[in-house]
This record gives sequence, C-alpha cells and structure tokens, in this order.
Amino acid sequence: MKILGIDYGRSKIGLAIADGSLAEPMSVIRYSDTRMLEDKLMKVIEDNSIEKVVVGISEGEMGEESETFASKLRSSLIVPVEIFDETLSTQDARRMSREAGIGPKKRREMEDAYAAAIMIQNYLDFS
Repeated sequence: MKILGIDYGRSKIGLAIADGSLAEPMSVIRYSDTRMLEDKLMKVIEDNSIEKVVVGISEGEMGEESETFASKLRSSLIVPVEIFDETLSTQDARRMSREAGIGPKKRREMEDAYAAAIMIQNYLDFS
C-alpha cells in the first residue's frame, strides 16, 4: 500500500512516501493559500497512486491545527486520511541528517520531508 506522510506546518509541509515497509522523504511544499495546497496534494496523490494519507500530529496549538488540517483533507480527498503522533520527529530528523553528513543548506530545505519520513516510518513500525 502506498502511503503519503505529511508533516504539517503553517507555511510549508513535508511529504514522505512509503511503499511497503520503508518510508523515504519526498519533498517540501511551500504555500500561502490552503486551496493551492489541497490542489498540489491532489496532484501528488494522483501522480503517485497514493492509497492512504497520514498526517503527523504534535502537541499543543500546532497539534490542534494539524488535526483541523487532517479533517479538511478527509472531506476533500478520495483516499483515507489518518492522524499519527509525530512528536519530536523534527528534532530526530535534524539529528539524523547531521549524523548522515547532510549539509546545512540541504537539511534546512528538506527538514520537513525528513520529519515526515520519520513519522510515517514510526506509523508503519507501530501499526
């Protein structure tokens, strides 16, 4: 099953894809309009034959915003949308990318995609 993982943010989201038991970072989408974001996500879902979307949920206010985002996706997407705890995935992504020797510029550009990959890998491992 192809799963799209989303690390939600107010101005950008990280995407990761899992096909089978391994997740990998995909891309980061920057946006200023949520309608534009939904259109881009629909294209990613169609182009990659995605069968499920998992949105990472953190704690506090950002977690509430992520849940609201997931709810909106449930009503607009044709694939199932689930939520999964992504607490500390960004910190893990930073640490792991430093340990892997990825340069600072590339880390900043892809940090949200790495966080989405960690979240979706945890989802796969614990589901």
